[in-house]
Amino acid sequence: MPSFLVETVARRYEAIVERGILDRAAAYIPERAGTAFVVTTADVWRLYGERVDRALGARKHEVLFFAGGEERKRLDEVERLAAEMAARGGERSSMVVAFGGGIVTDVGGFLASVFMRGIPVLQIPTTLLAQVDAGIGGKTGVNLREGKNLIGTFHQPAAVLIDPGVLSTLAAREYTAGLFEVLKHGVIRSPELFRLMAGQPEAVRARAPEAVDRMIAESVRIKAEVVSADEREGDLRRILNFGHTVGHALEAETDYTRFLHGEAVAFGMCAAAHLGRLAGVCNAATCQAILDAVALYGPLPPLDGIAAGNLAARLRGDKKTVHGKVHFVLPVEIGAVRIVSGLDETMVLEAIQAALA
Repeated sequence: MPSFLVETVARRYEAIVERGILDRAAAYIPERAGTAFVVTTADVWRLYGERVDRALGARKHEVLFFAGGEERKRLDEVERLAAEMAARGGERSSMVVAFGGGIVTDVGGFLASVFMRGIPVLQIPTTLLAQVDAGIGGKTGVNLREGKNLIGTFHQPAAVLIDPGVLSTLAAREYTAGLFEVLKHGVIRSPELFRLMAGQPEAVRARAPEAVDRMIAESVRIKAEVVSADEREGDLRRILNFGHTVGHALEAETDYTRFLHGEAVAFGMCAAAHLGRLAGVCNAATCQAILDAVALYGPLPPLDGIAAGNLAARLRGDKKTVHGKVHFVLPVEIGAVRIVSGLDETMVLEAIQAALA
């Protein structure tokens, strides 16, 4: 049972990777807690609702359904969920259980952070992307039309329960989208993980348990270490944004309806690889290795009709922009990245054009 400690100023908690841990969820709800409000989507509940009901047993719990989708990841949905909690007796002793993919973990965590000025949240991510990234680290948030996650909080969970077994029912496209986040972790901090992803694509795509458990555990280890060192993205944690700067622009440009988050990150990683080469941060071989690894798990949805200039313009509104300067996470070599700002806009445009080609 790999367990990884996340230790921040706000909270100390475990991210546990264990097949079947979903059935022991009640053990991670404090004895004195009041009603547990399970925030989930209808499709996840159809698959695993009975298991969660059995797992929680006599612990009082209510189910709150969220429709899901990036286009619904908005403040009005959080208000609706909060009103429903209040109507069902939610109070300061209550707890949120965010049970679903990355959008649910973001929305459920944000709901917990603002309801009654903050109540605990237990994260139980059910997609690969959420298990290796979104469910860990305490980032919560919702979207504005102007950009992704522009309203949010840091709200660390009581624990993160990661059951790789639930991935057996995950749709192929959702699983593949999560693989790109795993690949991201390999590029930024783990040559070993990158070699697994680049060298054993058949086992990874087939969801072979040994490969799946290895890549989840290594990704969670990296995320736990980075968050423990830099909870609020003051320095080191920014490396986790590799592929996200341009990826978020792509999502916003297409109204959050054309690409899954992991797919947008894959595109952003390609753009960052090209930009790293153009800026002289990495060599051509490193750039190509990243492009080849992304291609192993493609293809991405069609990129036709997307203007490079529009994506470049959106970068200025990214939440990682500081004093008007866009910060990019660029590869140095596999396993190491550098944060760079003040790059020439023509070079950035050329990198985006190369990724779109």
